[in-house]
Amino acid sequence: MERELWRVLYLLALELDNPWGHWRYSTAEVLGAYFWAVVHDRPTSWATYPEHWPNDLRPAWLVPQSTLSRRLRRPATVELMTTVEQHLVALLALGQYMVHMIDAKALPVSEVSRDPDIGRGRGTGSGFQKGYKFYAIWSSGPMPVAWGLAPMNVSEKTMARRLIPTLPGGGYLLGDPGYDANPLYDLAAEAGFQLVAKKVKDRGRGGLGHRRQSPGRMRSIELLRTKFGRELFNQRNAIECRFGTLTSTGGGLAPLPAWVRRFNRVRNWVQAKIIAAGVRWLILHEPTKLAFA
Repeated sequence: MERELWRVLYLLALELDNPWGHWRYSTAEVLGAYFWAVVHDRPTSWATYPEHWPNDLRPAWLVPQSTLSRRLRRPATVELMTTVEQHLVALLALGQYMVHMIDAKALPVSEVSRDPDIGRGRGTGSGFQKGYKFYAIWSSGPMPVAWGLAPMNVSEKTMARRLIPTLPGGGYLLGDPGYDANPLYDLAAEAGFQLVAKKVKDRGRGGLGHRRQSPGRMRSIELLRTKFGRELFNQRNAIECRFGTLTSTGGGLAPLPAWVRRFNRVRNWVQAKIIAAGVRWLILHEPTKLAFA
């Protein structure tokens, strides 16, 4: 699977790359080397050795380690990887679904890590951990429609404010009580979505507090009192399957390896794993959409 997966990833990068520039190695070649390391769960330096490539896939000129590390930090490389991701989201038609789900997953690191970009926050269960958090909005499919990465101590509400305006289409957005905040209901409505989140514990006045209530929040409360609303909200359980599939599949987004530290490296690693998950699904279920490969 690694060979076929990498081949599609590399051809996608070549197809979407803008070859103009003064670089000795194109951005697609840089991403190709990086994808080879990612699909094998190896450090980037591993992909710079000829003996780690089969003869029929090895490029004529391998990107040196120093060049690979430097170019992976450049905006052009991040932009191409994002273009590849958006192309896959379009192929999978993820924006056409009416029901979306929002949540976050902890990406903890060792307690003795000296990574200056990490934060300490609520991680798995009720405990506090050091590391990063992967915030995502999913619909139906192997890839999130929108996602973000931040230190563990960044609030899910804060990241939701960044992600919700980027959503395509419209429909329902399902979240746990952590997203039950008036500004998020207003923001979702502006994006064409009805946020449905379980109301936080009563705080007087029937749990509505003493401030202005968003019409979206009042609609959410009413919806959850109906059979339709409860059945709709039960679909939120699928987000655990989405995260589970992404993180438990071979070559997926497993716990961060020891060599993936600092924000830019973690971001690149997470995005590459998301892209690989989308390509893997297409190879297995809709290979005709990859006719170019």
